[in-house]
Formats: sequence, C-alpha cells, structure tokens
Amino acid sequence: MNEFMYGIMPYIALTIFVGGTIFRYTVYERNWTTKSSEFLSKRDLKWANPLFHIGLLMAFGGHCIGILVPKFVTEAAGTDEHMYHLVSLAGGLPAAVLFLGGFLLLLKRRFAASERMAVNTSNMDRLLYLVLFLTILSGTIGTVSNIPGGFDYRESISPWFRSLLLMQPDVRLMDNVPLVFQFHMLMWMLTAILFPFTRLVHCLSFPFEYLFRSNIIYRKK
Repeated sequence: MNEFMYGIMPYIALTIFVGGTIFRYTVYERNWTTKSSEFLSKRDLKWANPLFHIGLLMAFGGHCIGILVPKFVTEAAGTDEHMYHLVSLAGGLPAAVLFLGGFLLLLKRRFAASERMAVNTSNMDRLLYLVLFLTILSGTIGTVSNIPGGFDYRESISPWFRSLLLMQPDVRLMDNVPLVFQFHMLMWMLTAILFPFTRLVHCLSFPFEYLFRSNIIYRKK
C-alpha cells in the first residue's frame, strides 16, 4: 500500500491532471469556465475572494521553495535550520490564515448565502469544495502542529517529491512522516485528479491581454 500511495498514485494523479486538462481544453473548450456566480451574489466576494487568492499565492510560493529547493542549498547560503524554520513560519502562518479564512468565507457564500447559490451548485462543485477544504485544513493543521519544529519535511517530503519528478520515487522517505502530512499528500493528489473536471481550470487562463485592452464603456439605459 505504501508503494502504491507514494510510488504509483502520484503519477496517476499527475497523468490525469495533465492529460485531462489537455483533453478538456481541446474537446470541451466551450465548457472551459469558472462558472462565475458573481451576478448571483457579489457583495460577499469583497473580502472572501482576495483573501483566498492571496493566501493561495502565498501558500503556492512557500510550497515551491520548501519542496523544490534542497536543504543543502539554503544551508550553503548561510541559512541554518532554525532560521529557515522561523522564516517559513513567518510566511506559512499568515498564508494559512488567509487561505483557510478566505475559503471558509467562500464556503459560507456558496452553501449558506442564498437559495440561488445552492441551485447553481453542482455535485462536482460540492465534491470539489470538500476536497479543497480537507486539503487546506490538513495543511493548516500540519503547519500549526509543527510550530515547535519537531518534524523536518525537507528531509522526507521534499526529497520524496523531487524523486517523483526525477522518475525515481523513493517511497521509503515517507515511512515516518506524521499522519497529518500523509493525509495532506493524499488530498493534493485527489485535488490534481479533480482539477481537469472542475472550475479550477480557470487558473490556467489568466487573461494577460486584460492588462492592456481598451476600457469597455457601459452606458445607462
């Protein structure tokens, strides 16, 4: 089971993530959308939307640094383990608060704001919200529980993930990883599997031309 979870499952998730996304874009391009519900409920997006996306960008950046940058690189740059841990907490805790807080506000808006929102929420949306909630919550719990610094993920999770990218998965690195972090690994894999079939695909379609286009003029009727 350990071999499957950490040596096979990640490749299944990444294959569905890449292949499913390409398939959806090429075959069902007209369905490539966020299914925006802003016209149904706009006021409660004022804080929820920016908090969630700022927290997301902070968490994504922190994960990229923590996972892709080997430990010996930061040590060679003069940053010992204690200093690195303090810096990661300084960025990780605010990111967790913004990410989870913004998501809870979006969750409240989606399921408790109005009947119109409930009617326009599909079963796939419900599954996505559940998986995202468990993913963000487990990451937050892992960050908070590791404030004392008892677990060094850069000696287990990080090299394991890099071994996946090198197509030489070393599942032994995950043997003594705390349960909450193992659960977090499972949830990101499920998120990757769901990605091509949900509204999450919109993050790949950032409209760069939006920054340079002419203003759209709206006139009152």
